[in-house]
Amino acid sequence: MLKRVVSIQDISCLGKCSLTVALPIISAMGHETCIVPTAVLSAHTAFSNFTFRDLTSDITPIADHWKKENFKFDAIYTGYLGSFEQIDLMKQFFDDFKSENTLVFVDPAMADNGVLYKGFTPEFAKHMGTLCAKADMIVPNLTEASFMLGIPYQPEYDEAYIKEILKKLADLGAKYAVLTGISLNPGKLGVMAYDKSNDEFFYYENEHLPQSFHGTGDVFASTCCGALTAGFPYKEALKIATDYTVECIRKTIGEKDHIWYGVDFEAAIPYLIRRIGK
Repeated sequence: MLKRVVSIQDISCLGKCSLTVALPIISAMGHETCIVPTAVLSAHTAFSNFTFRDLTSDITPIADHWKKENFKFDAIYTGYLGSFEQIDLMKQFFDDFKSENTLVFVDPAMADNGVLYKGFTPEFAKHMGTLCAKADMIVPNLTEASFMLGIPYQPEYDEAYIKEILKKLADLGAKYAVLTGISLNPGKLGVMAYDKSNDEFFYYENEHLPQSFHGTGDVFASTCCGALTAGFPYKEALKIATDYTVECIRKTIGEKDHIWYGVDFEAAIPYLIRRIGK
């Protein structure tokens, strides 16, 4: 029987991020993929003059209908959330739909490169930390982690500092705290995780390619959630997600006239399917 994942985040109709990434990637990994759109944008926020429609008022009616139909989920995956209210609605959603075997996966997508996304505040970031407290795995980057913890962003770091941050993140409540976009060796980029129950750290890296693209965090999170749902151990799930993200970037920059606004994750899906043995 197919496992069922629900992803809760915005839809950028063009731009290769959020639900337009999560839905095809998780489906390709062999899971029934459901969505709760939190907003609809004509294109992601790197474009000018995009349209935006907030869908907060639709979240509770969707959840109420699903409860009446007794739908169950093997994984609940949240990405970009746009308001304090949406964070609180996600806490209620977790309470309503999490069972003993449900994976709760939170990507607190709200900041990068030392700054919060437009419209967010340090208070919002700390509130996001209360959602992370209810998760099994959280996957912030270092900027997001710093804001959630209320500490200054530190772009220069060593392994000891990353481990300290991970322990503080785990203290928020999640079983697995993961920091993405970590580089401990020249020319390499990867992730470091902390397994709180076993007091164990794990680091994995791949090639640091010379270009960055919008939406790669969503590619990583969607792949990691899909791999965990498929039953892969957390270390292997992180490896698969890291390697697939790098492969997506490699495919993109390999095209002379590649687009600037996202990665060619579609072209790399055959690699992902082979990697997970489907």
